Order: sequence, then structure tokens, then C-alpha cells
Amino acid sequence: MIVEQRILAYHRYMEEQIEKLEHGDSVCDVERLKQEHLTQIGFFQHERLIHLIVTVLFALLEALSVMIVLISGEVFSVLLPFAVLVLLLPYIRHYYILENEVQYMYRQYDRLNRCHAGSSTAEKEQFFGEK
Repeated sequence: MIVEQRILAYHRYMEEQIEKLEHGDSVCDVERLKQEHLTQIGFFQHERLIHLIVTVLFALLEALSVMIVLISGEVFSVLLPFAVLVLLLPYIRHYYILENEVQYMYRQYDRLNRCHAGSSTAEKEQFFGEK
């Protein structure tokens, strides 16, 4: 949960900074902000990769434990897939949050580039596909 809280707090911080830049209220160094954002994206990408590996391993363990139940037919072996599933579901949720937040951070970086580039509205729409 600590990583989840950290990424959500960083999301809010960066959103505030970008809003200020887009409205012309900020006098911060955009290059420094972009570099900081790239560094944070790198940290969260690494976290996302680790959680993807762990989630896939737990999913494989779940599939294996279900196969064991089907092959053995013992009542006691039903507890194993249930126990693995209890662990797997929070990993899936956490990975989902990490994936979506990192994708959002990419869009934030694009917005930072638009603020910094000062290109025309037509160029922005053509490159980014949005207004």
C-alpha cells in the first residue's frame, strides 16, 4: 500500500504542477520538472515490472494448484487454490493501479512537453490527437 499511496500522491503533485504551467501561473524550471518526472516514471516502471512478475507467478501457482485439486480429488487440497487466490487478488489489484498510473504519467509527460515546446495548437492536435 505504501507504493500505491506514493504513486497517487505523486500523481496529484504533478497534476498541480502541470495545471499551473498550462494556466501560466508557474515560474518553475520546466526542464527540471520534466527530468524529475522521467526519474519517477523509471522508478514506477521498475515497480510495475516486479509486480507483473510476481502476479504472473502467483497466477501460474493458482493454475497449478487447481490442476492438483482436479487430479488428486482430495478435499484437503481444495484449500491450496483458495489460499493462493486470496494472495493473487491483491496482487492483481495492485498491478492494475500501477499500470494505469504509469500510463497516466506518460500522458502527463506529454502535457509537460506541450507546455515547454510552446508549439501551435494545430501542431499539438496533430501530434497528440487532442486539444
